[in-house]
This record gives sequence, C-alpha cells and structure tokens, in this order.
Amino acid sequence: MEYATPHRFHSAHPNNAALPVAPWSHLPPPSPALQATVIVPAKNEADALPATLAALAAQTDERGQPLPAGCFEVLVLANNCTDDTAAVVQAFAATHPALVLHVAELTLPPAEAHVGRARRLLMDEAAHRLELAGQPRAAIISTDADTRVAPDWLATTFRELALGVDAVAGRILMEETDRACPVRRCQLQDAAYQLLRVQLETQLDPQPHDPWPRHHQHFGASLAVTVAAYRLVGGLPVVPFLEDEALYQALLRHDLRVRHSPAVRVFTSGRQQGRVAVGLSWQLREWARLGQQQQVVPDPAALVQELNLRRQLRQQWYLDQNGEPLEQVVSGLEEVPAELLASLPNYTAFGTYWEWARPQLIPDPMPQVPLALAISTLRTELARLNNVIMQSVAKNLAC
Repeated sequence: MEYATPHRFHSAHPNNAALPVAPWSHLPPPSPALQATVIVPAKNEADALPATLAALAAQTDERGQPLPAGCFEVLVLANNCTDDTAAVVQAFAATHPALVLHVAELTLPPAEAHVGRARRLLMDEAAHRLELAGQPRAAIISTDADTRVAPDWLATTFRELALGVDAVAGRILMEETDRACPVRRCQLQDAAYQLLRVQLETQLDPQPHDPWPRHHQHFGASLAVTVAAYRLVGGLPVVPFLEDEALYQALLRHDLRVRHSPAVRVFTSGRQQGRVAVGLSWQLREWARLGQQQQVVPDPAALVQELNLRRQLRQQWYLDQNGEPLEQVVSGLEEVPAELLASLPNYTAFGTYWEWARPQLIPDPMPQVPLALAISTLRTELARLNNVIMQSVAKNLAC
C-alpha cells in the first residue's frame, strides 16, 4: 500500500525564510488571557467553512461549560480564492461576536500558492501573537477548513499540554459515509493495521509521554504545538504538501514530546477532490483505485526488528549522554557497524541520530506482506508480548 510521506514526495525543503509580508497588520492586539490561537488555511472553502467555524464557536470545557472568554482566537487565511471565502468568514464573525475570529486575504504567486506556505504564514502569526500576549507555553493549534472539531477539542488539547508535552496530535475521523463502499473498507482495514502497529511500538520502544492508548495520526486537521517548540524547530517547513508530516519529523529530530491523544478528536470531509496534491483526498483516491486488489504493507517481523533496534540505540545514546564509556554496549547492538555506534555520542538529540542512521540500518523498501496477514501477525505478536508481561508480573508477585 502506498502512503503519503514527505520522503516519497519531496526530498528537500525550499528556503523557508523567504516569506512574503504578513497580511495581519489590521489585527487588534491579542488578549492577555490567550492560551491558544487556532489557525485555518482556506482556499475556496466558502461552502465548508460555516460548519468548521460553528464547531469552533461551540467549544466547551470537559464538563460541557463554555470556555473562558478570550482564552482562544481563530485566524483564517483565505489565499488565492476565487469564491467568497473571506466574506463568509466575515459574515460568521458578525453573527458570532463571542468568537474572536480574524480573517485575512492574500494572493500568493503561483509557485507559492500551496497549503505549506499558507499554514506557515498562519503559524508564524499565531506564534507572534501568543508571544505578544506573554504566553510562550501557549499553543498554536491547526485545523482544516473542511473539518469539524469535537466540542471538547480545545479542552482536551489543553489537558494534554498541561501534562508537559510539546505537541498534541488529535485523532482524525472521517465523517459518516457509505459503510459498504470499497474506500470505507480500505480505510477501516488501514486504521486497524496502523493502530496495531503503534500498539506494538508502545510495547517495544515505549515513550513515557505517549503511552497506549494512542493513535497514529499527526496531521494539520488537528495538530497543536507550543510556541516554544515551534520556535525551536524553526517553524513549519514550507513544502507544497505534507507540511504537517514534515513538522512532525522536525519535532522528532529535536526529541520533542508529541502526544497522540485519542481524546482529542476531529471529523473531516471524505471528499476525494481536495485542495492539495497529496493529502487525505489523495489517500482516498488511492484506496478507491486499489478497490479489491490485494494491499501490502511492511512485514511486522521487519517492524519488530526496527523497533527493537531503535530502543537499543536509544538506550545506548542515553548511556553516552550520561558519560558511560562506549565499551558498555547495550545488548543487541553487537551487529551494528562500529562507525554508526561511534557517531552516536556526537548527536545532542537521538531523533537527529536516528534519522541519519536508520537508512543505513533498515532495508528500503522494507519487506511487504498482504494487509490481512499483517493484521493477523500483529495481533499474534501483541498477544505473545502481553503473555510475556503477565508471566513476568506473576513471577515477581510470587517472589
């Protein structure tokens, strides 16, 4: 099965510094109570935006009570629109005065008229406004113009951020469609595979900030990042598509803590003709094209090998960072080339090291197996791991 990944579709980022003048000079100062700025890139989204904005206007705390006034604002950038996107936002703001909602219009040159540039402009302005409000730990929170956020979307995001993570990726669910259609079946099978894969990851290479239950998505329809983390990674990479995935990879390179929270939920459009060349609509078209064809995914045995190796290298990196001599090699790393191990102490972030070392350690492409077989194998492996854990617990209790 083909997935949309930055490595597949673009190998280098263009100059991220050459941004046009920000179109936000008309905005009033931010509220001192501001905890988050929600950003929404929109290109010809006049039809979809009312539902998106209505969901944002209806945000509550986790008890169902309205959020405090001024704790969040919404920025919409209508770029290169040929419809009345901006007018729709302005009309919504006029009829919903309790929602702090700002819109700007911008026409970017053809080479720059893509979602990566639009989302970067929005996120930069959000970071600037939160810093003006004196809130560097506050969050820039992204969603899409064809997406409805859950009523407690902001509240659950705030709760996760309060635990000390640097970013929160929300669960992106499809709006209800015909459950019998081939695309729906492909989507559900893929979701089952992906969730089993990340459950295996939490078993073999656990991260305290992102425990099970978790999910596998980190996309622009629901992605929050603190201003401090955003500045640390240098902002959103300006790429024509998959800019959200590129930002996620930048967070990992800096060892920043990303929580994939199943409590943070949004519902997005199932349209197959989207506004970007590669994204969810592209994936839906791929599933529709595949139809009843046999779909293949990475062999779970190869995933187990990779996760074990990553955990062992991470443990070795921690030892090196704490001044342990290199001769104390973590078990399982004996077959790693000496030059790769020797380079490990030179990296101040394990994520940066792993991005460099992985292509030299993991075959590309990885061995593939049919999707149904992968799901069955993952379930068997997880059951085996859980059995090992239970036996260990029982043995410790007996001592």
